[in-house]
Order: sequence, then C-alpha cells, then structure tokens
Amino acid sequence: MAYNLREELNKPERFAAGHRMCAGCGAPVAIRGVLRALDPQDKAVIANATGCLEVSTFLYPYTAWQDSYIHTAFECAAATLSGVQSAYEAMKKQGKIDETYKFIAFGGDGGTYDIGFQSLSGAMERGHDMVYVCYDNEAYMNTGIQRSSSTPRFADATTSPVGSAIPGKQQNKKNLTEVMAAHDIPYVGQTTFISNFKDLHEKARKALYTEGAAFLNVMAPCPRGWRYATEDLMEICKLAVETCVWPLYEVDHGKWILSYKPKEKLPVSEYLKKQGRFAHVLKKGNEWMLEEIQKGVDERWEKLLKKCEQ
Repeated sequence: MAYNLREELNKPERFAAGHRMCAGCGAPVAIRGVLRALDPQDKAVIANATGCLEVSTFLYPYTAWQDSYIHTAFECAAATLSGVQSAYEAMKKQGKIDETYKFIAFGGDGGTYDIGFQSLSGAMERGHDMVYVCYDNEAYMNTGIQRSSSTPRFADATTSPVGSAIPGKQQNKKNLTEVMAAHDIPYVGQTTFISNFKDLHEKARKALYTEGAAFLNVMAPCPRGWRYATEDLMEICKLAVETCVWPLYEVDHGKWILSYKPKEKLPVSEYLKKQGRFAHVLKKGNEWMLEEIQKGVDERWEKLLKKCEQ
C-alpha cells in the first residue's frame, strides 16, 4: 500500500497530547497510530472499554479524544459500538446522515480477551462494519497487574506471583488473533511498533477501510506491569518480533499473510531479559522455564509459517 509518510505525519491529531497515560506506555502509541490511518474528512465514533486508556484520557470535563467518544463497561465495548453502527446505517438509509463515519472500539486485553470476549465475538459474527482494536499489555494493568488470559506463561503477576508454590502464571497465553480469524471475518491483523510504524499504519488502514468486521491486535507493553525502563518501549517491541514471540501477520479475506520474517530468529531470552516480570526465568536452576518458553514460541512460529505457506 503506497502512502506518503510525511503527509501522514502532518495529519491533524485525533488523540491529543496531555492525557495521563504513563511514560513509556504502548497504549497511546497504538491509538495514535490507528487514528492516523483515518482520512481527515472521515469522522469516527470511538467506543472505549474500561481500562487504563479510558481512565487516563477522559477525566470529565477533560478529554484527549477529538472524535465522538463513548466510555463503556469492560464487557460491552463491541456490543455498544455495533448498536451505534446499526443506528448509523438506518439513519443513512433514511437520508438523515450524509457524512462518512468509521466505528472503532478500543480495549485492553482484560476487556477483550476475557470480560468483553462474548460481545466481541457476537459483533464480529454479525459482521458489523466496525474495527475492534485490542491494545494488548498482557494483564489487568489498570486494577493492579492481575493475570489475564493474555498473560504469557511464567510471567509474574499479582494473582500469579512467583514464589515457592508457583513459578508465575502456569497457563499459556491465549492466541486471540487466531481465534478472531476463526470467525471468518474480512480482516484480522497482528502488529506492534517497529522502525517507521509502517506495519501498524498499513494494517490499521486496511482494517478501517475494509468493508465489514475487522480486528486488530497490537502489542502495547506496560512499563509498570512488565517492569522495563520507559525508554525501552520500542526495543522490547522489536525484540518481540525478532524472537517471533509476537509475529507480524494478517488474515485478509481468509488468506494468511506473513508480514515479516526475521533474517536471523533471535533466542527468546533476548526478549525476556528486558522485563522484570521474567527475571526469575533467567536465574540459575530455572533453565527448564526458558526451555519451555522457547519450545512454545518455536512450535507456534512453525505452525504460522505453514498457514502462511512459507
């Protein structure tokens, strides 16, 4: 997809500065990237599930959102937005609305993988012309860093703490991107922040301008929950991609497409050592944990390559 990067960067901001998200947080970077993919003349309606993003960007009477914004409960962002989108279609048929609107839901992994999954699945199955964007920070960061079904195996979280009883979370991370692809919707993409944001921009644009339901899963690290230095945000995302912990791919009308294949796949330890939540994995005596994580990453990567016919 051809585009002029300078022109894209010069678009008016639809997500204003001055919000209260943490320094080094991936969520606002993801939201700015997605909204920048909108054409300036198009309006948007945003539904935002309860979470870090909501509580830090919409503190009445202040807001960071330049488009119409609806705060919903954890469980119903997709249901709320699908209702608004249906009302828009009805009003457009009646000649009451002429403008073009895009409908975008944002939710963290708690409100997407877990609490909001039923409404997300329903909206996607019904085929509403909307985009659901998950900013995946792999735990319930807003309420105290509790584990979610997105939390990776062996990660230290407040409800799966590392200690003598358990070595962190004992279950594997749910592969929600593939679950959404199984809904047979027009577009599903998995991305994060690397180099010039080209992958994020192109997938956001596809999701927004593909007719029908679309889902975008964006790795958005959390400095408090992952325990990394704020300036390491981009490096951690890059390592997630280069180790194949978080592969970049899309499913466009049923076709699996690998967006990026590392020239030299790095060992998963390069990714883990940047994060305090995995510090115990790299300690002497815990080599088996590292081996288990590496084995899981390798197996999932090989399966993805086959699906993408690589």
